[in-house]
Amino acid sequence: MKSGQEVEDPKVEELDGKAKLRKWLNMNFRIEMTDGRVLIGVFLCTDRDANVILGACSEYSKNSDGEPQEPRVLGLVMVPGRHIVSIQIDDTTPPQKYYYDE
Repeated sequence: MKSGQEVEDPKVEELDGKAKLRKWLNMNFRIEMTDGRVLIGVFLCTDRDANVILGACSEYSKNSDGEPQEPRVLGLVMVPGRHIVSIQIDDTTPPQKYYYDE
């Protein structure tokens, strides 16, 4: 090993990832899907396949003319990871009272 190089412990990275996910619990997420729909809901959990569970979720879509439609309330949803294009923390929507405590 050359001097000045640091060895990264995979367990430290794993803990950092878990800490980041815990920090995001109960925050509003905005998920764009491959079919163009946008889901906004409270982040509850994820798994190794990047599937995401959202609570108090609403679906936003556009009609054939590209005009936004009224949001559709879905409630609790599981979003398959293979259909997720992007995920953002949504700070434009008021937080829901849908909390999970450990």
